[in-house]
Amino acid sequence: MAVGSQTIRFFLGEELQEVRGLDTNTTVLNYLRLQAGRRGTKEGCAEGDCGACTVVVGRPVGDHVEYRAVNACIQLLPTLDGCQLLTVEDVRSSTGELHPVQQILFNRNGTQCGFCTPGIVMSLLALSQQTGPISTYERQLALVGNLCRCTGYGPILDAAQDVSEKIEGTPEQPWQTPAWNQLQRTSPLSIEVGEKQFFAPQSVQELIQLLDEFPQSILLAGGTDVGLWVTKQQQALDTVIYLGEIAELQTTAFDQKGLVLGAMATYQAALPLIAEHVPALGALIERIGSMQIRNVGTIGGNIANGSPIGDMPPPLIALNATLYLRNSSGQRALPLEDFFIDYGKQDVRPGEFVEKIHIPLPPKHSLFNVYKVSKRFDQDISAVCGAFYVQLDAMPGEGREPLIVAARICFGGMAGTPARAFHVEQRLQGNRWNEETINKARVMMDQDYAPITDMRASASYRLQVAKNLLRRFYLESYMDRGAARIDRQPAVSR
Repeated sequence: MAVGSQTIRFFLGEELQEVRGLDTNTTVLNYLRLQAGRRGTKEGCAEGDCGACTVVVGRPVGDHVEYRAVNACIQLLPTLDGCQLLTVEDVRSSTGELHPVQQILFNRNGTQCGFCTPGIVMSLLALSQQTGPISTYERQLALVGNLCRCTGYGPILDAAQDVSEKIEGTPEQPWQTPAWNQLQRTSPLSIEVGEKQFFAPQSVQELIQLLDEFPQSILLAGGTDVGLWVTKQQQALDTVIYLGEIAELQTTAFDQKGLVLGAMATYQAALPLIAEHVPALGALIERIGSMQIRNVGTIGGNIANGSPIGDMPPPLIALNATLYLRNSSGQRALPLEDFFIDYGKQDVRPGEFVEKIHIPLPPKHSLFNVYKVSKRFDQDISAVCGAFYVQLDAMPGEGREPLIVAARICFGGMAGTPARAFHVEQRLQGNRWNEETINKARVMMDQDYAPITDMRASASYRLQVAKNLLRRFYLESYMDRGAARIDRQPAVSR
């Protein structure tokens, strides 16, 4: 692979930044506070939860620029190459006047101690860049990732409403449009600082070459987990290959067989397509992390990470998704459930990376739902995540008890990997979809799972929840859709 550029280039506000020789593990937050002298962006948790570090990143997409709120504390600086970074210092106009977002927050008394306020301003700024009507639901989603320790949420939500009403359809940008041509590259980013290396290939072929040359490298997707290796575990990431510049891995598509998601498709980018075709899965995605996390976190990264409490594998396994991996020897396809071998061990061959995921759509006369059980509704790791799919010979309520043709049930948080409930499935198949069948199947959970007790839930709680979720799935099939749910509202295509 040809030698690339050693310089990280991006706009900080309107000013071109050219960074060389800086530790490749430097986070955006540390660069802002320690190198750029911009201390309005705060560190609260250093793990992408509290939102005090929220900044806005602009990326050219076709003929326009998309501005997204992200967590500066866990994003590595080299990933900003080719972007525009906006902080709270960029929001005020050159004449000193407050931006409407700031003025509205002030008028609504939406500040108390002020520590979290810059992050809230930036989340509302990102929201204000949205064109078209902004619903109450969208305002809530935009602020889920901003915690106020003073508990001043009422005025903050009031301010969000005022922002959406004042700026609706006419985003106000106090900054000048940068000269994006200054960031155009003739070769991919390739940095070496001391013993650390950072590569940002621009094609799948370049990625394959790098993996052959550096087989022990760390693949960086959204960084929502890898970032914590740096900030919390103080790990030194010696060789990093960033996948965010490979357009081939960012695609989302619908074909006659289902959904095809590139491994680097972010949650937020994939959400409209998923919510349109599999609403229950869309509703789950809106409970994964926060807007800041979903703007950078990827579905492929969630799978490749192999966590037993990752939220995406259980529903994708229940839907019989296929995973596609690639290396210099070619492409390999395998059922997603076979990818997870044991705790911390996945079926990845030398030089392989996750390329895409294919998700079959539930056919006629089928039921599908997924449930995330956690201590907090938003921004929390699941104690249990259960996904249920059944194929019937008729839909419930059509005059007779349907016959269960097939069943696929998968749980996260119940074993060292996402795991199917094979005994439950066998008990369901071939029987009538009724309460007697469900009650007999529920007890088979004891044969399928032996969960552990940890900080999130006890083993007995997890097992009882799993049994109860099967019953809930059954009861909901005879109710108006979503009648037993406590979600804010079902996901919809945006």
